[in-house]
Amino acid sequence: MSLLERYRTPIIVLLSVLILIGGAVFLYRQTSLPHSEEIAILPPSPEICVYVEGEVVNPGIYTLEAGDHVAQAVEAAGGFTLDADRGSVNLAATLRDGEQIHIFKLGDIPQKININTAEAWLLESLPGIGETLAQRIVDYRIANGYFQCIEDLSNVPDIGPAVFDKVKDKIVVR
Repeated sequence: MSLLERYRTPIIVLLSVLILIGGAVFLYRQTSLPHSEEIAILPPSPEICVYVEGEVVNPGIYTLEAGDHVAQAVEAAGGFTLDADRGSVNLAATLRDGEQIHIFKLGDIPQKININTAEAWLLESLPGIGETLAQRIVDYRIANGYFQCIEDLSNVPDIGPAVFDKVKDKIVVR
């Protein structure tokens, strides 16, 4: 009788025990080790809220799509009233979340110029701001984003304290 035949049963039992122990160790490691969790990165909301006031049919807060323009906000508010000064607002300006849009009445002159949305020609109407400085303000806004407060206007090249003092009561940031 060969050695294998003689110890066949104990060898089978030993191999079975080793397989069971290996399986138990594998299962223990799978359940006891921390698992990595997926982190979901959500894209920015495709919706923005804007407040439309003044000479529109239905002033109020409107939810629009990111990338929409002032024209869509005016349309959402029911359009212009008959007294609206359609030239007082840039209908092609891209909206940002939380923006306030005011449509002036014909003949009303805006009290202050919004330096975040004003075009160069309108900025030129400010005291001490000529064609060159007006374009620098627009270029600065494009390169650096919207002004957070009126004092940020001083960051524009060649707008020093003297020029800022002339315009500070005539500008606003919205």
